[in-house]
Amino acid sequence: MRITKVFIIIGLCFVLAAGMGFAADKKLKAGFIYVGPVGDYGWSHAHDVGRKFAEQKLPWLETIFIESVAEADSARIIDRLIQEEKCDVVFTTSFGYMEDTVKAGGKYPDKKFMHCSGFKQTPNVGTYFADLYQTYYLNGLMAGALTKTDKIGYVAAFPIPELIRHIDAFALGIKATNPKAKVHVKWIYAWYGPDKAREAAESLIAEGCDTLAFTEDTPAVIEVGQEHTEKGKQIYTFSHYSPMQQYGKDSVVSGQLVDWGVMYVKILSDIYNGTWKSADEWWLIRENAAILGGTFNDIINPKFTGELKTAMVDTADFGKISVYELVVKRYDQMKTGGPDLFDPFDGPINDNIGKLRIKKGQRASKGDLLSIMYYVDNVAGSIPK
Repeated sequence: MRITKVFIIIGLCFVLAAGMGFAADKKLKAGFIYVGPVGDYGWSHAHDVGRKFAEQKLPWLETIFIESVAEADSARIIDRLIQEEKCDVVFTTSFGYMEDTVKAGGKYPDKKFMHCSGFKQTPNVGTYFADLYQTYYLNGLMAGALTKTDKIGYVAAFPIPELIRHIDAFALGIKATNPKAKVHVKWIYAWYGPDKAREAAESLIAEGCDTLAFTEDTPAVIEVGQEHTEKGKQIYTFSHYSPMQQYGKDSVVSGQLVDWGVMYVKILSDIYNGTWKSADEWWLIRENAAILGGTFNDIINPKFTGELKTAMVDTADFGKISVYELVVKRYDQMKTGGPDLFDPFDGPINDNIGKLRIKKGQRASKGDLLSIMYYVDNVAGSIPK
């Protein structure tokens, strides 16, 4: 009788375990929706590299992706992944997919959804993001030190909080090494718009900018910088999302890289093991999701280390220090202590119309950063409505 009871208890444990997660021999199928082509070498490319990494690391994982999905068409594609492809979880990887993702969560309560860069959660809809504001700040330190014209350009896709946060962080880094420099933004209203990005970059250079950063999913801005540099006019550029230094070996100083793979492995493992809970997964440098560099090998292009080592700046915590060393030390602070040790959005911070936004001794909260819609005081112009 006791042996029978033991087997019954063991059996119940297996049933409960199966209810919490997936059986050991069962596959989990994940669908990914991309706003651009996987060959964009920017946002969608980086997500697809992460998808492949997760599939390699997790033997029970099966994945499918659909690329170049217009934000207005996301509901139909989510239905397709659930109904036809039989996905257990769907990752929607553009801010504009948010509302359709939340609606899908209500429509398919037995499935799970993860929306990248959004802020709305329900019991079966979570959000996730590998945020780059810290790396943009580090790039800003270098941009401020290198510019000779004190005019720095930024080619931007859409005026949403994510981009404003990154523009502001970049500008705050610039201000720390060059208070005279200003950031000039051109909006192209496209995530994947190489022609528009090229045109905006050329325009900024024509207006006197000798340093360019951007949020657009191709190396177009980098290529423009390299072309001008090869013709004798040095243009400093900072790459975005993927290792773009190969497109601007004489122009790319550094950049920001994302490792979506580590994030996808964590999220998918939690779903498979039954430990997943709807939440906002927001990873930074400390979590190894955001990485500094134009390649995964060097945080700074060796071509520019000499200039950065001779550029000196005064700091409150390190005294007089080279910009190169300052970048290395700030990066180390972000790796080891995260925002608690150093954060770009420590006050006092004013916007560019004179309003105090963050008081001295205060720091922007995560909620503040996720909703930020003002330019800091060394960004020119106003945010489009």
